[in-house]
Amino acid sequence: MHQAPILITGASQRIGLHCAERLLEDGFPVILTYRRERDSIDRLRALGAQALQADFSDETGITTFISALKQQTDCLRAIVHNASEWRPDTPGQEAEAFRQLFQVHMLAPYLINLHCAELLRHGGPADIVHIGDDVTRKGSKKHIAYAASKAGLDNLTLSFAASLAPAIKVNGIAPALIQFNPEDDAEYRRKALAKSALGIEPGAEVIYQSLRYLLDNPYVTGTTLTVNGGRHLI
Repeated sequence: MHQAPILITGASQRIGLHCAERLLEDGFPVILTYRRERDSIDRLRALGAQALQADFSDETGITTFISALKQQTDCLRAIVHNASEWRPDTPGQEAEAFRQLFQVHMLAPYLINLHCAELLRHGGPADIVHIGDDVTRKGSKKHIAYAASKAGLDNLTLSFAASLAPAIKVNGIAPALIQFNPEDDAEYRRKALAKSALGIEPGAEVIYQSLRYLLDNPYVTGTTLTVNGGRHLI
């Protein structure tokens, strides 16, 4: 029997890219999604990944992707919902922002989990992992819609963990600051690091370690791992 692949959404950059590369290094077949072609996608293809273009910002894009995925494979080892959108509550664009964030962070995982659970039911270990955000712990004054949609994703973790047990484990990961962007200036970096007890920029490997823990441990479901450097202590 061939090894079932792991699906990871939004794998063209940052955490998703790192996790896709590490899964491939560790011998897992990978199917990934991307919204726009980047050099990183070509690198992942060269490493053996199967790449599917997908736009989760509307229902048609989500259902089109589900059909394409089922043509690509008849089984999955895991689904890692990493695709994410970051946008503020811009005056005049609030409704559009909320709709887009809801589609990407909640509707896409909801529909993919409902319609692709059958691919995970092959008798072996099977997982769904939602990559959330530590911001849901306290909300956000400037990114209200973003925080709310990520909080909805946390709740999907609980509901799907209950409904898909015992065949499929469903868990979440809630990162805080993991890695800076190149354009982040020194003052921003100083303030951001001061928000956590550990005060470091850990890099994306800590999320891969968390993902592997959830994939490898057979007795954890309905749990969201907080990976925030102790932000809740400050």
